[in-house]
Amino acid sequence: MKKIIVTGCNGQLGRAVNEYYKNASDISFVNTDVEELDITSIDAVMKLAREVQPYAIINCAAHTAVDACEKEYDRAFQINAIGPRNLAIAARETGAKLVHISTDYVFDGKGTRPYVETDPTDPQSAYGSTKLAGEEFVKAFADRYFILRTAWLYGDGKNFAKTMLRLSETYDKVRVVNDQVGSPTSTVELTKAINALLFSDNYGIFHATCEGSCAWDEFAREIFRLAGKNTVVEGITTAEYNAPAPRPAYSILENRMLKLTTDFMFADWHDAIAVYLKELCG
Repeated sequence: MKKIIVTGCNGQLGRAVNEYYKNASDISFVNTDVEELDITSIDAVMKLAREVQPYAIINCAAHTAVDACEKEYDRAFQINAIGPRNLAIAARETGAKLVHISTDYVFDGKGTRPYVETDPTDPQSAYGSTKLAGEEFVKAFADRYFILRTAWLYGDGKNFAKTMLRLSETYDKVRVVNDQVGSPTSTVELTKAINALLFSDNYGIFHATCEGSCAWDEFAREIFRLAGKNTVVEGITTAEYNAPAPRPAYSILENRMLKLTTDFMFADWHDAIAVYLKELCG
């Protein structure tokens, strides 16, 4: 029986991972969230890892509130950097593999072609810089790790698709940013990518997003189309939206390492959101 510790088990990805493996007879999950495990405490992390002696640790925990990270840098650093460091140390000591989820925000967002895993990083926000620090700690302290950079994630929890559907119940028109492009990615597809790596020795950094790309306003229109909503989407600029933290204008990641080293291929984002909304809306 392979024991796997999951952090952030109540988040979108944590839930998807549990759902994906719910019928696996050879895997036993030790699910933790902030109430059960403070990943910022090395003592707490080491205590649990020594007790469980896990096959792997899947780190789904993160401080993902991008604007809040600007005001709460120390807290963001503790969760997004110190936490992964602690998990990496625990993984190394217990011989476990570590799956760590990172983000497109480690790049500057000024690209003109999809970012590959070896492109230079240059985060522009507190969220991005703390997540990059987490990557660096994982590389420094873990022996066997998979770092998966993903973007525009949605699943069972608070996300863009659900926000748009909620707004459509009240408004005939919504304003959505039209000058940020990326790849909407479902937690189901990301979990499949994790599965493609987890039982292998194919360690390293991987980009992990659905195929294809769009702007946020295009994504909103597709959500409304699939859900049968007549809500109009008005495109606005990032400057008009005026968020506290900078957002990357260009967030398209190329899943080059997955394509070169595995047989796994992400679904196109159109197909993935269609599956998600069919399950969500019936």
